[in-house]
Amino acid sequence: MTYTVEKIGGTSMTAFDAVLENIMLRPAPEDRYNRVFVVSAYGGMTDALLECKKTGKPGVYQLIAKRDEHWENALAYVEQRMLLMNENIFADSMNRIRADKFIQSRIAEAKNCISNILETCQYGQFSLRHYLPQVREFLSSIGEAHSAYNTALKLKNVGLNARFVDLSGWNDEKTQLLDDNIRDAFADIDVSKELPIVTGYASCKKGLMSTYDRGYSEITFSRIASITNADVAIIHKEYHLSSADPRMVGVDKVLPIGMTNYDVADQLASLGMEAIHPNAAAGLRESGIELHIKNTFEPEHKGTVIASTYQPSTNKVEIIAGKEKVFALHLFDQAIVGKVDNVSYELMEIITDERVSLIGKEMNANSMTYYLGGNPESLKKVQYRAEKKYPSAEVKGRMVALISVIGSQIDTNKALAQGVLSLMKADITPLALHSSMRNVNVQFVVSDNEYQGAICALHDEFFDADEKADSKSKVA
Repeated sequence: MTYTVEKIGGTSMTAFDAVLENIMLRPAPEDRYNRVFVVSAYGGMTDALLECKKTGKPGVYQLIAKRDEHWENALAYVEQRMLLMNENIFADSMNRIRADKFIQSRIAEAKNCISNILETCQYGQFSLRHYLPQVREFLSSIGEAHSAYNTALKLKNVGLNARFVDLSGWNDEKTQLLDDNIRDAFADIDVSKELPIVTGYASCKKGLMSTYDRGYSEITFSRIASITNADVAIIHKEYHLSSADPRMVGVDKVLPIGMTNYDVADQLASLGMEAIHPNAAAGLRESGIELHIKNTFEPEHKGTVIASTYQPSTNKVEIIAGKEKVFALHLFDQAIVGKVDNVSYELMEIITDERVSLIGKEMNANSMTYYLGGNPESLKKVQYRAEKKYPSAEVKGRMVALISVIGSQIDTNKALAQGVLSLMKADITPLALHSSMRNVNVQFVVSDNEYQGAICALHDEFFDADEKADSKSKVA
């Protein structure tokens, strides 16, 4: 039988009835094993525990970091949300009580630990910032532990031999390497007779959150697939991996990609539109494991296959992807001719210090532009430090949007020309254009307020009505 390792995203986990029916119980009873499920926290839980990924609204962790006394109220709010989720999942009162006791115990232990740390840090010899990475790690694990425990309990109720596999290291006396943690957990599991439900967060020496930030559950998923020699890796999402974001272009207008390679997945990751975290993709690629991206709510659809061996023979655009709210830091100084490398190095030090992400850059003899992502406060600090470092330079910053036309094999010259014409027809003037010698993507920089219009214009240009109709008829 085919052995699969499958990850279920947070939005899908929140629609748990669909997950149960469309994924876990869909195969015939004799085919329900030889699978491992790595689950994310229910939608919005990790945002409430840490900070909102999209808006930056502080969660429990950020309040602790700011020594805001309301962190206890925030943690109590998370607990109430989790108990409400339990109530929605478990109609049987006995099982709901078991689920409630599990998460209440975790929350109580977390609260006690944090209180002790804050009390200790009242003394001058102890600094809170030294403890914050560990606080962020164990807060991250609570959401995945909650959803994994509930899933295993629910599956046992319907007759499956499910096992809750807690990689969070909650009660472990010492941490170990991520791969060793996974090997130990799976040492006595027979996947032909058991259905492991695994926490998306895993404890490790370097700290999974510290190393990979919010992409940590995909790293866990990737390493489990590689270490346990999966035949196929599957990610279940609320949407298909499509020709554009369906929430922006329209569900009825986008097309599932169907087939692509890890090169395209890497381009998407650079824009924050992750089919899979680039480090997770690297592990699967090196292990020769195909990745399938499937729609939780359309189980009969084959979805999209990402394979390192896929290389189309003809030019074809596969997806229009972008990122808004990108900070373009532009530095112009005629005195830096011949010194661009030194200035670039110094700017990268500033960017690294302020913990903002580098999305892209461009330069010529006397100017350079860095495209950055991060919170507004950190971005302002980057600009301020650049102005201070180079007082004779003209330093400007503005919010823009980056949009890429991506495909496993495209004619970049033709795509660039088509893209510019389609944007101009939509009364959108690109601020900058980028193309590379590798025929995988071209990129357009537009004003931030023109982001959605540009995405739609490019999608209309590269995915015409005939192609959409043909694709829909094939699916039908």
